[in-house]
Order: sequence, then structure tokens, then C-alpha cells
Amino acid sequence: MSSFKILSDTIKADLETDRDFRRSLLSEALSCMISGDVETGKIVLREYVNGTVGFPKLGEALGRSPKSLMRMLSPAGNPQARNLFEMLAYLQKAEGAVLEIRASSSAA
Repeated sequence: MSSFKILSDTIKADLETDRDFRRSLLSEALSCMISGDVETGKIVLREYVNGTVGFPKLGEALGRSPKSLMRMLSPAGNPQARNLFEMLAYLQKAEGAVLEIRASSSAA
């Protein structure tokens, strides 16, 4: 078994049982994306979806095919901002959470 599969299984188990972990992972996905690390953000968001609502339910909610959503969050995927924000809006609602963005001064 690959180390990625073990990690994925561990993350999935934590997502199923730990609300704070779910919310932190969702927040981390958004944080990565807005800081410019879109690739990591997509990976984190894909893990979140797999461990929570799943792509079939997400696709149904957004009126898109699950395979299309999976491709958007794949390493080669290039989702439009609109699609990402629709996903994040639905996932926040499903989680019962509201993500917030706060500005801070960066150290030079």
C-alpha cells in the first residue's frame, strides 16, 4: 500500500469523526488557494470532498457531473474561480460553517 493511500485513509477517518478537523481542512484548502498555492489547495479540497459529502452528492447539488468535479480538483485540472467558489459555498453550508478571510501585515 502506498504512503499516499495510507495518508488518504487516515484523513478520511478523521474527517468522518472530527468536526474541528473537517473545518480546519476546508479552511486550509481555501487558505492555500488564496495564497497562490492552488495545486495544494485543490489536493486538500479533493481530500475534504472525498472524506465528507463525496463527489456524487456534490455533483448533484451543483448540477455537474461528479467526474467533471473530480477533474477540476485533479493535478491537471484548471477550474474556473466560479466553480471553486460554488464548491466552497456548498461545502460550507453542508458543514454548517462560514469561512472567514482576515488581512494581516506580512513581515518583510
